[in-house]
Amino acid sequence: MMSTSNNGDRDQIDHKTCRYICDAVGERLQQNMRPEPALSSRLQHLMDELRRRENDQN
Repeated sequence: MMSTSNNGDRDQIDHKTCRYICDAVGERLQQNMRPEPALSSRLQHLMDELRRRENDQN
């Protein structure tokens, strides 16, 4: 179980409260995080070529 300190005392957070906090943080992150933009076709080609060359060296 998750715990936090409050003025040096340890208070237990019950499972329901912990789940609520985790869900709220997750929702906030989903709202604030933007998806990564897609690479241009030229840059994607170069990244693929780099991976291919790295794999050939191993």
